[in-house]
Amino acid sequence: MFAIYKNGNIGFRSTADNLYNLKNIDELSESRLKPDEGFIQLLADENKEDKNQKRNKDDAINLYKKMANIDTSELVYHVKDIMTKDCIYIDIQSTINDAYISLNKLDIDQIPVVSFGKKIIGMISKKMILDLLMDDIENSKYILNKKIDDIKLLEIITADPISDIRRVAKVMVDFKLDAIAIVEENDILVGIVSKTDIIKAISHLPSLQLWS
Repeated sequence: MFAIYKNGNIGFRSTADNLYNLKNIDELSESRLKPDEGFIQLLADENKEDKNQKRNKDDAINLYKKMANIDTSELVYHVKDIMTKDCIYIDIQSTINDAYISLNKLDIDQIPVVSFGKKIIGMISKKMILDLLMDDIENSKYILNKKIDDIKLLEIITADPISDIRRVAKVMVDFKLDAIAIVEENDILVGIVSKTDIIKAISHLPSLQLWS
């Protein structure tokens, strides 16, 4: 299950398929939709699963399990199994300058914004801060001292902890996300999954099962 938050309000919570419909992604690149083999091929197959009969999907999965000599009784891995639990975030009552310092210090482009109790609010990025400064360069000091709560934040796409790793990885690729926040149904930030986390998961195939 995926969700979209903007300025503390949830505007969407549904399946990955409905997320694609909402965002109107027309055609994804051939390199992403039609890779050669391995984990990325599984992602491509997952994207087409609604068009295939369930029996065909089950047959393909069972064949892969048999070829990989994997215990078919082993549980599926969800993003909660690979996410970084002690994730980086910033409080909405912090200043824009605080956010900019954190982004530079940690060498990241964007950071989730939360309110009391780690409730997800949105996202703030370096580009967003620089755009604010460029729009009113003469008052840059005033802008930097503003609280994050005083500005309109970027929307943030999130996934719930039991989302299938393959679906999360595909959303990250197709929406060009470096990371995706993991949020419980009560809107609480519980972790984050980065490209590095996904790569680590891939490296453990076939011992790590990435199907639903």
